[in-house]
Amino acid sequence: VVGVQPLLTAVGAGWLLGAKVSARQWLGLVLGFVGVALVVAGKLGAEFPVWALVPAVVALLGITAGTLYQKRYCPAFDWRTGAVAQFLPTAVFTGLCAWLWESGRIEWTGELFFAMGWLVLVLSIGAVSLLNWLIRTSNAVNVASLFYLVPPCTALFAWLLFGNTFTGTALLGLGLAVWGVYLARQ
Repeated sequence: VVGVQPLLTAVGAGWLLGAKVSARQWLGLVLGFVGVALVVAGKLGAEFPVWALVPAVVALLGITAGTLYQKRYCPAFDWRTGAVAQFLPTAVFTGLCAWLWESGRIEWTGELFFAMGWLVLVLSIGAVSLLNWLIRTSNAVNVASLFYLVPPCTALFAWLLFGNTFTGTALLGLGLAVWGVYLARQ
């Protein structure tokens, strides 16, 4: 579902930002979407609950609206202030949920420290800072097209770290996603 984000951002960038999306970029966006669909197609099960789409649709609308809003109204905000504005309410909400539904028991293991370090340093601080920098220095369509690289990169990491295998369809999808991003970023 979130794979639709670059396409939705391109539509919104034209409508809200007055950005011109070239035919080559549209081709790249469509190829990227098809590529992502092929990469994840083998992972979708027949018993996928429809209600599980709700958080994905909310995420899709949130990242798209956030990207377009930031590009239009505040492309050069202070990243530290932005991080506090994003992470503080999220920490309060997550803490409240943990207090309500979790036991509070923590097993301090190496895996926990690695996972927390990855989540905090790489995904939260690193990825959000990179996204903010990209929105500041590039156009919304270029930034959004990079999201097509997430499923192929995840599949590559799963192959390297866990020995997952690639189907021919997934390999084709990986190639289409990369080619689509190349075309969309021209």
